[in-house]
Amino acid sequence: MAQKYRYGEMTWPEVKAAAARPCVAIVPIATLEDHGRHLPIDTDLLLCTSVCELAASRAGGRIVLVPAINHGYSPHHMDFPGALTIGAHTFIDYGLDVCKSLARHGFRRILIVNGHGSNTPFADIVARLCVVETGALAAAVNYWAAPGVREAAESLRESDPVGGMNHACEFETSLYLALRPDLVEMSQAVRELSHRPSKNYWTDLIAGDGPLAMMEYWSQLSESGVMGDPTAASVEKGRLLLDAAANGIVELAGEMLARESRPRADHH
Repeated sequence: MAQKYRYGEMTWPEVKAAAARPCVAIVPIATLEDHGRHLPIDTDLLLCTSVCELAASRAGGRIVLVPAINHGYSPHHMDFPGALTIGAHTFIDYGLDVCKSLARHGFRRILIVNGHGSNTPFADIVARLCVVETGALAAAVNYWAAPGVREAAESLRESDPVGGMNHACEFETSLYLALRPDLVEMSQAVRELSHRPSKNYWTDLIAGDGPLAMMEYWSQLSESGVMGDPTAASVEKGRLLLDAAANGIVELAGEMLARESRPRADHH
């Protein structure tokens, strides 16, 4: 029988054995919210979990894939029907409890893989608190920031250099087309770049953000829910992006496993 990598499919002795070998427990986290008129509200969740699933399948036993935390921080999307949001403290407490549980069972390397931009600061805090409270090595990453993704995305980009790959955009729509083309309504896809970039404010998943970091209500930024250009999306782009993201997560897992955990030194 092939070695299991999905945490939820393991028996408790198999969880114990997995934690005893060199591996990284991966915790995907995303949200449900509007993604234009052409993409389902599970976009962040499907893309993140699919990247993690592919990474785990390629990792040769070095990744244990924990079931995703489905809900995230999306209050700024509540003007669009569909968004489900949890509070910042709820997010942190919930995520930390999951990570502390994994550490209690013996996992010493934990990687939170995030699929929703506004979860980012809270995922980082969860990882930091996990280190402080358990001694395990925990880290957080947005899947689109994994090694190799930016290079792949920029080589494929046909949308605007800044803002074209942002939300329900060329990037996310391509990934969704590669995974579930039957759920994508490309006839409803529109290019929308109405977030009004200025000298120090701009935003793009791949090109990065400007120094002025802010998040207004989404209905103040977009009429359709789109920020970017989904009309430039394609299945082939999505397959290449999925491949790059999965490989990047595998690389991060390997780097975490290779990192030595040195003893603390109290200098009081």
